Amino acid sequence: MYPRVLIDIEKLRQNLKAVSGITKTRGGCTLAIVTKGVCADPEVVRMICEEPDADFLADSRIANIATYAGLAHESGKQTLLLRIPMHAELPDVVKYVDVCFVSEISTIRLLNAEAAKAGKVQKIVLMIDLGDLREGIFFKDRDTIHEVVAEALAMENIEFFGIGVNLTCYGAIIPKYDNLSQLVGIGREIEEKHGIKLQMVSGGNSSSIYLIDKGELPEGITNLRLGEAFLLGNDTAYGEDLPGTTGDAFVLEAQIVELKEKPSLPIGEVGLDAFGQKPYYEDRGIMKRAIIAIGKQDTDLDSMTPLDTDLELMGGSSDHIILDVTRAKRDYKVGDVVSFTLGYGGMLKVMTSPYVEKVYV
Repeated sequence: MYPRVLIDIEKLRQNLKAVSGITKTRGGCTLAIVTKGVCADPEVVRMICEEPDADFLADSRIANIATYAGLAHESGKQTLLLRIPMHAELPDVVKYVDVCFVSEISTIRLLNAEAAKAGKVQKIVLMIDLGDLREGIFFKDRDTIHEVVAEALAMENIEFFGIGVNLTCYGAIIPKYDNLSQLVGIGREIEEKHGIKLQMVSGGNSSSIYLIDKGELPEGITNLRLGEAFLLGNDTAYGEDLPGTTGDAFVLEAQIVELKEKPSLPIGEVGLDAFGQKPYYEDRGIMKRAIIAIGKQDTDLDSMTPLDTDLELMGGSSDHIILDVTRAKRDYKVGDVVSFTLGYGGMLKVMTSPYVEKVYV
């Protein structure tokens, strides 16, 4: 059936080994492989669990972690919840998650209570905001940081496992030696002031990996969390390909349902499209247009590239994408399949959509 995404498990295995070589061998960090980008696909998860290089399986959705917590533990890996949890999901956090990112003392108190009910000690990583302005206690507010640490350390069912940071995802702030050194410094302050040894100083995601081969990852960063670097083979700071990786482990295929010559300009007054946007059209004269049976409900149009470089993606709606095939050398017909490589946004939506079949090659 179409649309479908072809998933090359061995290419992903190659990517995992390559990013492990950078992160663990050259960077001296533990490695958390993030499964969110593939919606915790069971075949991808199984491959990760087979590989000794991944120390943690990480996801932002507790529902995803619940599907593989048992397998992860059987393979000697810990589960890591990346998104700071809602109070409503804390019972499931305690049930399925080994290490939980947190930023609010109220959440830590409730986690302590839930862990006590379950007879468990819950590991937490306190998030520090270094300026990206997403989650975490602002790095300049040292008093609050130490107050939270002190209270957490006094809780019987909480283990203060470490500290972490998230960069680039909201404010697009790029990890550098200077800002990550702030995180290392806060970690050392915590160790000295509270007399503990942090098990994790998590220095970010796929946007931080580029620092390792540049020799600019600060000493004291002990963990990285890699999703896109593993899945698509690039860092997310500058979009550079990582050595030894491939970017085509995912290929989307969709079928042509209509092929006609039509004007390139719609006829009539242009209003808002189905998503409330006012589109712009360029007059290119008569155009040979192919419609494929996939749309914005299933993929990100800005994050997919036709393998046939003579095709141009013109736009789409919830259920359809329109392609300009005027200059195509191939004589396309209705029923033919068009293939695309995917960026992160396209991959994320394709792997999350129940309307896109997953095929392993």
